[in-house]
Amino acid sequence: MALHSHKTELVGNDSLEEWERIDSGGFGTVYKARHKDWGFDVAIKLIHHADRRVRELWDEASHMDKAACQYVIWLYGMYQGCPPKGEPSMQQGIVMEFMERGSIQSLQRDLSGPPPWPLVFRLAHQVALGMNFLHERKLLHQDLKPSNVLLNDDLNAKVADFGLSMVSTSALTSNTEMTGQLGGSFKYMPPESFEASYKPVRAFDRYSYGILLWSIVTGEEPYPAAQYSLVALRIPEGDRPNCKEIEQIKVEGLEELVDLMKQCWNGDPSKRPTFKDCREVTERVLSKHKKDIPHAVHAVLTKLDSLQDNPQFNKKGAFNYDPQIPEQQRYAVDHPRVSVQQDLASVFKKNVTVADEEQPHYTVDYPGVSVQPNSGSVPKKTLTVADKAKFISDNRAVLIQTISEVLTIAEELGEMVHPDAYSVLATKATTQDQMRVLYQRTFRSGGDVVKAAFYDALKKHHPSLVERLSG
Repeated sequence: MALHSHKTELVGNDSLEEWERIDSGGFGTVYKARHKDWGFDVAIKLIHHADRRVRELWDEASHMDKAACQYVIWLYGMYQGCPPKGEPSMQQGIVMEFMERGSIQSLQRDLSGPPPWPLVFRLAHQVALGMNFLHERKLLHQDLKPSNVLLNDDLNAKVADFGLSMVSTSALTSNTEMTGQLGGSFKYMPPESFEASYKPVRAFDRYSYGILLWSIVTGEEPYPAAQYSLVALRIPEGDRPNCKEIEQIKVEGLEELVDLMKQCWNGDPSKRPTFKDCREVTERVLSKHKKDIPHAVHAVLTKLDSLQDNPQFNKKGAFNYDPQIPEQQRYAVDHPRVSVQQDLASVFKKNVTVADEEQPHYTVDYPGVSVQPNSGSVPKKTLTVADKAKFISDNRAVLIQTISEVLTIAEELGEMVHPDAYSVLATKATTQDQMRVLYQRTFRSGGDVVKAAFYDALKKHHPSLVERLSG
């Protein structure tokens, strides 16, 4: 259990100020605080029920010390004291690097989808580098998912949270533990891990990385409406996130990344590539986009900062894409709300809420344009372009399943529907698939103005539907 002396240095309340609670979960609570002597912010992870889990805490610190590298969170020391934010009287915790930009999960939430392509590829590569380093040190993670990949102020990624990797095999097969303590972790678990006798090996992390890649590319959570019992049943049967629509996107390097994710989530653990193999693929893919990274980072940071400065921001703001970014990066990404073949797909359709179905999108800011209510009608709230666009985004699930006049409306939109998008639209056999094309291509590339125009056409062709969804 021994650590290097500088790692075992205890940090107490007298060294810390400006405490702020930033996250909590089954394992514990994470605070941000300013270290008075060091002069910078640190993260302090406190565990619940410290009397029973002190050994796990020290194990995590030992693992973090052993895994110290550029792509893994740094450990600074151990905390012991009484936090000023309502925790029990005496707590123990880990003092570690504070990551200013949250996690991949919070980034996806704030952007309402994935980041620009250059960042997608860089995140994929940096996670592979971090995980390769862990495996070279004979360490397993066992909880690799978007919330456990943290981002610094330049949006560089570091692998974090070794605490959950110490969960026992029995916990990994327990519905209560997995859905309570570990949240959505079971969606990133390999099929073999649902067996009661399973003992984790490095192939566990390789599978998780494949699912994580899918999430990074799509900006989505896998199987968003599926409960533990169904995932535990269907994943061993071969169900995986749907890549069909992603594979239609023409972005340099994406095909290689999709091939990699499929290899990683192979049902046979022996056929999953090592992280050394993964990083070779991701490095090659990233090299095709390196020159565009500074611009993409600047665009995302500018948007995130503007959202933080907006008191009305509710953590679901759309990312207003910089129109100067090359078309190849701005071009719409297919983001299926994951249906994993057959059973999981049907459950998703039955259980998903309208809020869950909101399609991630990038938009370009336009000034609000008011629309006057129809003369002679009962006065209603005046809708701006942004209001109409929000209606189209918020009601994506219902609109996809309900609208029957898709091609007619698309024709009325005229040049707002790019010829390439219209060609794809015309090849789709069902109105549902036609609507998905509009969401994935036209709405995302055209932004609020196109959505508002679609709303106006929708009100013309499906007035009762609009009235019903408007409440």
